[in-house]
Amino acid sequence: MSFHQTAIKKLTGKSTVFVTAAAFAAICSAHTIRQSANFSGDWTLNAQKSELGEMAGRIPTKLKVTQTADAVTTERTSSFNGEERKTNEKITLDGKESENIVFGTSKKKSIAKWESNGQTLNLNSNILFERDGQTMEIKGTENWKLLDGGKTLSIESTSVSTRGTFAAKAVYEKG
Repeated sequence: MSFHQTAIKKLTGKSTVFVTAAAFAAICSAHTIRQSANFSGDWTLNAQKSELGEMAGRIPTKLKVTQTADAVTTERTSSFNGEERKTNEKITLDGKESENIVFGTSKKKSIAKWESNGQTLNLNSNILFERDGQTMEIKGTENWKLLDGGKTLSIESTSVSTRGTFAAKAVYEKG
């Protein structure tokens, strides 16, 4: 074997190792990027850090969140006329519509979608209420983000109905 053939063989072997290592690093990096935020935990509203506006009475004061790879399950605790109310929902994370019963017999249909960074969860929902023989529709969005290394949960929400458009930013602390 000539000097040139030996050198080419060595370079080919080294470049194969380099290409394999680079591909492995890219795969690991892509997996890390796609890692989604985990909102699991018990969360308490910090009203001073929040911007509740006209939605102040409708924002849950406590959230209990359980998240798996497939779904987010929430228990939302609110106070209405001095009475504590709990609402449970399970929303799948596969981009398909989830249906839950809220506020008595009203159906809430929701779709969850991760932003490309995997750190913000967008929930779009639609609720139909029956009240005094009238049907009212409320369309809502919620954008969930973890802050402060996962110690704070920020939920920016908007609801649109015949009563108008309302927006709020609720800030929850873990614990």
